[in-house]
Amino acid sequence: MVEFLFKYSPTVFAKGDFVLLGSWSPWLLAAIIAGGVAGLGWAIRRSVRGETLAARGWRPWAIWLLQAALFSLVLALLWQPAIRISTLKPQQNIIAVLVDNSRSMAIVEDGSTRLQRATAALKGGLQADLSRKFQVRLYRMGEALERIEKPEELVANGRATRIGEALRQVTAEASGLPIGAVVLLSDGGDNSGGIDLETISEIRARRIPVHTVGYGREQAARDIEVTDVQMPARALADSRLQAQVSFRHRGFSRQKAKLTLREGAKVLASREITLGPEGAQQMEALPFNAGLAGARTLHVSVDPVAGEENAQNNQVARLVNVEPGKPRVLYVEGEPRWEFKFIRRAVEDDRSIHLTTMLRTTQNKVYRQGIGNPKELEEGFPGGFEELFAYQGLVIGSVEASYFTPGQQELIRQFVDRRGGGVLFLAGRSALAEGGVGKSPLAELLPVSLPDRKGSFHRERVSVELTGAGRDSLLCRLVEDPARNAERWKKLPPVADYQEIGSPKPGAVVLAEALPGGRTRLPLLVTQNYGRGRVGVLATGGSWRWQMVQALDDKTHEMFWQQMLRWLVTGAPGAVHGTTPRLVMFDDGRLRLAADVREKNYQPMADARVEARIVGPEGISAVVEMTPDALVQGRFEGEWMAEKPGSYAVEILARRGEQEVGRDVLTFQRQDGVAENFRTEQNRELLEKLASQTGGRYWNPGELGRLSREISYSEAGITVQETRDLWNMPAVFLLAVLLRAAEWLLRRRWGAV
Repeated sequence: MVEFLFKYSPTVFAKGDFVLLGSWSPWLLAAIIAGGVAGLGWAIRRSVRGETLAARGWRPWAIWLLQAALFSLVLALLWQPAIRISTLKPQQNIIAVLVDNSRSMAIVEDGSTRLQRATAALKGGLQADLSRKFQVRLYRMGEALERIEKPEELVANGRATRIGEALRQVTAEASGLPIGAVVLLSDGGDNSGGIDLETISEIRARRIPVHTVGYGREQAARDIEVTDVQMPARALADSRLQAQVSFRHRGFSRQKAKLTLREGAKVLASREITLGPEGAQQMEALPFNAGLAGARTLHVSVDPVAGEENAQNNQVARLVNVEPGKPRVLYVEGEPRWEFKFIRRAVEDDRSIHLTTMLRTTQNKVYRQGIGNPKELEEGFPGGFEELFAYQGLVIGSVEASYFTPGQQELIRQFVDRRGGGVLFLAGRSALAEGGVGKSPLAELLPVSLPDRKGSFHRERVSVELTGAGRDSLLCRLVEDPARNAERWKKLPPVADYQEIGSPKPGAVVLAEALPGGRTRLPLLVTQNYGRGRVGVLATGGSWRWQMVQALDDKTHEMFWQQMLRWLVTGAPGAVHGTTPRLVMFDDGRLRLAADVREKNYQPMADARVEARIVGPEGISAVVEMTPDALVQGRFEGEWMAEKPGSYAVEILARRGEQEVGRDVLTFQRQDGVAENFRTEQNRELLEKLASQTGGRYWNPGELGRLSREISYSEAGITVQETRDLWNMPAVFLLAVLLRAAEWLLRRRWGAV
């Protein structure tokens, strides 16, 4: 209908330039129209014969408007309006036809695969129609772009779809070949992270329009897809971890499903879940034990539900590096008390934590336990970076702030801020506000603002309850089920004492509260991140009653303190700390490494020489020199391509001259043939955006009969300028008739004006 009225397709008007072919100046046209319109207005004013225009209302103005429009239209046609557009020269240009050959094109919908429908379109006339005007080059597109001779060579076995790389290759060929346009037949399931701006800019610079043809449903009918799993990249042995599983579904609202975490054939954790609203992102937590040291490949899945169309996207893999070392925690206690004894007993069999303690028995005497050599802590609390920074965690018991010199107090702050360690403050008769901590530099570290008074420590038994944040925290997890865990905390024996610690600072998280009889709730366990590390306050020195009052075989006290000390040291980096964005890479071997390198005092080291030594399957080995980041001091970066699937180990080694600064070890995996199972719906948004940004158009398969005509309108390749007249469009004639008819009808209804 549009082409009948306007003679040409919308593409001609979108891509062409409006011109006037008449020999007279356009300014003359504007002047004549302005004069004629004014003259018509003067004539109508005269025709009312002394009556004011206001007396006649809006009717004279309507007549004037219709006459002025018709007058302007006729005058404009005398100046010969036209559209000038660039078109491809027949038989002198190449049309590149790219067909998605990846596994997602083998998905069956309505009795046939996506690739079968694309192949049928090529054989059914598209390729022949294009060949009548242009030279056609046929490509199959998957992990790489390959030239083929006929559609029968398409088999939908590609393990990945990399649209951006394919378009870059075609664009590169355009530098020596007259490529007039690109036709892309795909479901849009790109696995390389999308099409970057550099590729789009390159295509636009060569003015090559990309016409996209979309295949596949835009919404799955009945499917569950795991979209992401978040879990720590590193963990200590026997740590309690949590997988945050994100997924979505269609067609299974309110049905039950099973969420499972496996290592090989071994089930580490599982629980039943209820599927939420259709299409919405749903998140569920799955706690599990990290187990023994080593690199562990874990598979998280939502077990397939009856009637599900694609069960291949229900599972994802993640890698957790369970580290073999035993982080060291220094516990400084100012007086002999039950809490000290029971904390030591709780972690003495923990193979993931080494606890060293300093107990002040008299004013000038300290009892040391868990030391590595007789010289350790011989002079008391560490007074230098090298000695204190050898620990990853620090627990400060009932010790007044004045016990530490100003230099040691600043050292403790730097221990958290720069070294990235964790500090836990315990309650006590000489602790926190009672010990003057609130008026010392240590107050900056605390996640709470201490009360400015004495008498904050109370030797009264008090019950403990979790907050909402505490119910979700692994630090407070005694029982796997969150609801049962909250009830377990309510049934714990009251602690022996508590301390008022004031109000939490912005950003602090209150995990547990004390419930003094007849009073408001008071924060009992509060945590907060500080710099590179973390800080916590436990406002009681009486958790020992959880061991003394309960059955001998009850492990509540041990479990809580083991988790507390693991939390304290989690994430405390070494002098060399390596990271990579993805430990499991799907169908893509591009490894990006980063290393944070520090001095002994954990100041950034900019002059280090850093290399990554990589070993992989089938004897693969490589050494990658890492280069300094121009923006972040002490940060080094490197890239490497893992060509083959399998498991890899990376040792990052930093040196200054011939002296070794430190090293770190990472493991990662490349898994192929996985990404094509996910996001299998047609990515119409990507295809439409690609077409619009390059001057092409998105086509439904049913519209391809018009593609061969409209693809000619391009400025790439070998082109010729064509001029298309506009004066003889049926729409112009109809508009003139409508204007005249409207005036006549109005005059007939109102009478002569």
